[in-house]
Amino acid sequence: MALKDSLTADMKAVMKEGQKTKLSVLRLLQTAIQYEEIEKNRELNDEEILGVIAREIKQRQDAIPDYERANREEAVKRLREEIEYLQTYLPRQMTDDEIRDLALQVIEETGAQGPGDIGKVMKAIIPRTKGRADGRVVNNLVRQILESK
Repeated sequence: MALKDSLTADMKAVMKEGQKTKLSVLRLLQTAIQYEEIEKNRELNDEEILGVIAREIKQRQDAIPDYERANREEAVKRLREEIEYLQTYLPRQMTDDEIRDLALQVIEETGAQGPGDIGKVMKAIIPRTKGRADGRVVNNLVRQILESK
């Protein structure tokens, strides 16, 4: 079943169960997917939909510190629940150890010698981690490895 069909089926199930928070999240996600499809003037494939889901998660993660500073604990709790629910649609995330192992492999493949080669390494590693690791985490680990060389 395509991811888009799965989202639609989940939306119907959540409607029947009366889970308003999940329904709201799925509706917002469907809207984000539709905007992306309109922008690209075609239907999105599963990989592109995963990118939209990851972007929605990132937007919520970025909003949490603002709500925490404003002492809006209920909003923070809601955002965390939404993030947790959206993450069920993403592939399993890579651990730091897995990212580090992949980074060492890519550094060896690219022949990177130090921090000046971070762009070369990132260009090679990002396609391999897409959707399975946060780019900031990957960048930090690659930077640490290259600085220790």
